[in-house]
Amino acid sequence: MASALSLTSRQREKPIGDEEAGIELKLGEFQTVPTLTLSEARVLINAVMDHRKQQGRKVMETESDGFPHRKTKSIEFDAQSISLSCRTLIKTQDYLDVFARFKQKENIEAVERMLTSKTELELFERSQLGSLCCESAEEAKTLIPSLANKISDPDLQELLDDITKLRNFVE
Repeated sequence: MASALSLTSRQREKPIGDEEAGIELKLGEFQTVPTLTLSEARVLINAVMDHRKQQGRKVMETESDGFPHRKTKSIEFDAQSISLSCRTLIKTQDYLDVFARFKQKENIEAVERMLTSKTELELFERSQLGSLCCESAEEAKTLIPSLANKISDPDLQELLDDITKLRNFVE
């Protein structure tokens, strides 16, 4: 029976490129590319959407996403003018509204300043720390293995505690 299963299973495709976010960061051509936290990406996407509104595109805002206990802002374009890229942008905006840890611009900027001060960390690692908001140094090093030999546990814990202080859990 095992041989019948192996005949029907697909071979796993080998990844293209050498990108890997393991103990050693191998991001290929993206190694030095600036990265954003989810909160920063949310600010950027919202600015794009606001700009589109100001250009006179017809948009309608709704306050519910189907979950009565949660209010979000989703934007729906006129059915004829909506394109795949617009739908993708809207879905991305909805995702960021839910998962961005910081909503207030002042807090986003403060987190960015804290992370930028840690020059021993790669851009990717900084954005991951700002997006994941880990509670402990152990958790951060488990989720971002490349941190292991770059920053001590006490220093990382202090950074994580400072980031956590900026989170507003009622946003």
